[in-house]
Amino acid sequence: MFAPLLAIAPATLSWSPKVALVMIVCNVIAIAIGKATIKHPNVGAQLPNAAMFGGMSHAALLGTTSFGHILGMGAILGLASRGVL
Repeated sequence: MFAPLLAIAPATLSWSPKVALVMIVCNVIAIAIGKATIKHPNVGAQLPNAAMFGGMSHAALLGTTSFGHILGMGAILGLASRGVL
């Protein structure tokens, strides 16, 4: 019953340093976007080394890296479907 559905499923991409680099770049871009757009990025629990992340709080960093993983997932799947990765 599920065999026809499995036949049309796209092949998954295995991990490689290229995939990791795309995810890291997407997270850095998301942190930069968050730092520029979050109204109060330093409200809440602070990180142990907040200067490393521009004074962002724990919640702001968690939100921006979550956004970065969503961007990274889209970028990795898009680049894989185009044959770049």
